Amino acid sequence: MTKREYEVAVIGGGPAGLTAALYATRLGHDTICINRGGGRAAMMLDTHNVIGVPESVSGNEFLQTAIEQLEEYGTTYERGYVEAIEPTAAGFQLTVGDSSIATKRVVLATGFSDVRPDPPLPRTGRGLHYCLHCDAYMFVDEPVYVMGHGESAAQVAMIMLNFTDDVDLLTRGEAPTWSEETERQLNAHPVELIDADITDAHTTDDGWLEGFTFETGETRAYRGGFPMYGSEYNNELAEALGCALNDDGTVVVNDHGRTSVDGVYAVGDLTPGHNQIPVAMGDGARAGIDLHYSLRTYPKSLDEIERDGVVSETEVPAVSEQLRKSARKHRQQPTAADD
Repeated sequence: MTKREYEVAVIGGGPAGLTAALYATRLGHDTICINRGGGRAAMMLDTHNVIGVPESVSGNEFLQTAIEQLEEYGTTYERGYVEAIEPTAAGFQLTVGDSSIATKRVVLATGFSDVRPDPPLPRTGRGLHYCLHCDAYMFVDEPVYVMGHGESAAQVAMIMLNFTDDVDLLTRGEAPTWSEETERQLNAHPVELIDADITDAHTTDDGWLEGFTFETGETRAYRGGFPMYGSEYNNELAEALGCALNDDGTVVVNDHGRTSVDGVYAVGDLTPGHNQIPVAMGDGARAGIDLHYSLRTYPKSLDEIERDGVVSETEVPAVSEQLRKSARKHRQQPTAADD
């Protein structure tokens, strides 16, 4: 196998992982970001709630711009799937295809997958939406559905009354599983409960949802809505490393993204909290800064100075020659050493 070495390995290429890789690289650590592709951000047709980024920017465009920035800074970015990860005396060893990657720190940014309801469905982002905080604004004064039969579906249906007076809760033939207290609460709000299953979805020429036809033959108009069937967390690597998990499958972390396993961080949708791009980016930034504190060479402690002597001019800077070359190129100040 091809053997490679990095100080930091980020697994996952969404906003959290890319930001962690950004900070690790710019703080002087040889970093690789391994992304298997897909993810919630990649599915976005429009970008919402990211200040400074126009809504006309798609998720893929947003991510591609970030990847290009990382590569300019000197991050190694590649598409791949981490098949295994094991602790070693010096850190961790990742198996990615025919490569063995040794690293001192690991950042898990593998996120989760929304559980999709059965078809017929509109196109994701054109009437089928998974983020209330991102997309509720789009449905002010519009007819909206919430799909599901659990506690979260009932709560989201009531929350949507903050934005529109036309909210239907579609259980699609499933018996409600929300609590008696929620039942009383729901009955006190103008949410219409529709039990019949959907037989057809109607869309405009540009793919936006127009409405659903139900097995009763009735057709109702909707601009869009939210399926609430839960999430499946991509926590296999975290579990294999022995990281503590919460009951819902998220990874337990502290305020800096550190897991219960020394040297392993988790960021973004894999951890508890709001599933938002700015939040994920903040997670990645905090983890990147924290792992820098644990990895940086200088300042030497007094114990290290007494043991090894003073730091000579030939020992600095600590940044690798590869990152120094990338930094010089990024500043557009090439030297003869870059040729």
